[in-house]
Amino acid sequence: MNKLELLRTRRAELLGKSKDIREKISEIIDENSFVELDAYSFSHSDFYGEDAQGEGVVTGLASVDDTTVCVIAQNAAVLSGGVTKANCNKISKCLTKALETGSPVLWLFDSVGVSVGEGVNVMEGMAEVLSLAETLKGEVPQFSVAVGRLYGTFSLLAAGADFNFMLPTSLVSYASPVVIGAKSGKKLSEEEIAGIKASGYNGLNTISVQSLAEVREKMTAILSLLPAYSGNYVDPTDDLNRTSESLNEKACPDCLVGAVCDEGSFVEMNADFCSEVRTGICRIGGVSSAVLLFGKGTDAVSLTFENVLKIKHFVNFAYEYELPLVTFVNTLGLKTDLQTSSTVVLREICNLISALKSVRRLSVVYGKAVGLGYTLFASKSLGVDYSYAFATGSVALFDGKESAVCFGEIREDKLEEFSERYAEENADPINAAKDGYIDNIIEPAFVRPYVVSALQTLVK
Repeated sequence: MNKLELLRTRRAELLGKSKDIREKISEIIDENSFVELDAYSFSHSDFYGEDAQGEGVVTGLASVDDTTVCVIAQNAAVLSGGVTKANCNKISKCLTKALETGSPVLWLFDSVGVSVGEGVNVMEGMAEVLSLAETLKGEVPQFSVAVGRLYGTFSLLAAGADFNFMLPTSLVSYASPVVIGAKSGKKLSEEEIAGIKASGYNGLNTISVQSLAEVREKMTAILSLLPAYSGNYVDPTDDLNRTSESLNEKACPDCLVGAVCDEGSFVEMNADFCSEVRTGICRIGGVSSAVLLFGKGTDAVSLTFENVLKIKHFVNFAYEYELPLVTFVNTLGLKTDLQTSSTVVLREICNLISALKSVRRLSVVYGKAVGLGYTLFASKSLGVDYSYAFATGSVALFDGKESAVCFGEIREDKLEEFSERYAEENADPINAAKDGYIDNIIEPAFVRPYVVSALQTLVK
């Protein structure tokens, strides 16, 4: 047989089997930038009675806004999207390439789990992939997109990615939603168990997107903020001394993002999970920064197991990618209820303390910093490099009626009066400032210039 004709036949068959996933890849990467690896890798499945074209996964190097990335895209058109040992071997080679070159990883997931007919070999293969993905943590950013269903052990890869994008049709779960629903005795849809609807309580969704074109847009924005790919500092186009008079009247997370971050640079992460705590990355005066904001509206936040976990993961992310952490504090202590008491929140707070001590930190008390909320997020003794407080803020040991105990035993009808007196006499942040625990008391309108100045000192 003519070798060129044979090549064309094989190539046509390979492309035919992977047409859909290649089109999805092309929507994210720069045009004509894809260089495929192990294109003609294939094995034979006795169970399915067919060859696994490309091992059911497309891998290669490409660029996103001129940054080289390693692409790993599962092809559900082969062996029903099942994971095989040969599939894992091909993925592992690409992950090793990412480690060697320092290139970010782009995962496109579409699989219902292990391929039928595979034995213990595939479990070893998956273990190798999981190990390599963990080794890459903090070395290169990993972006994952569930372009279809992602069920089974490989859902751990999406959970472990730095940024997991969820489309309206994305489904991610450690087991089939049908099985989970049956075991739970509830009739729930796939979307309720594994879709975006579930992200409010499982935390798997880093960023919601409507299309793969938006994935590209968000990846471009994120890479432009990570120091390893864009530098710690870029010349800002936004006014360093911009003020926000409206903050003197009302301060809230949305207001602070608009007032402090360079215009249009804020990328929020995990918005649906524990939305009373907001996390994201941006530039502030040209400095790449991680931003943590407490508050839902203007209400102070009590700490729970879930939001402590979210904060800890974000602080670790800031450390791994060498981002200073800017915290806007409106925080009480631990929530005093049985549900919180019954969790391992105390152990997680200990882990959070360790993480907080590892990053460069700047704190702004814009609302309340009460009890443990102050200790963790505004205390100089716990590693805050610079601390500011709004003149309208509150730094105190107690909040509300609890503060009245400072005056001894009082009548019930006097609780409000004594609470207000405590706030006036003891919670004024000037008390913390005079002892050297707060660097400056500032007018809210001028928060951006103060934060910019401190950050430039931290990173230069």
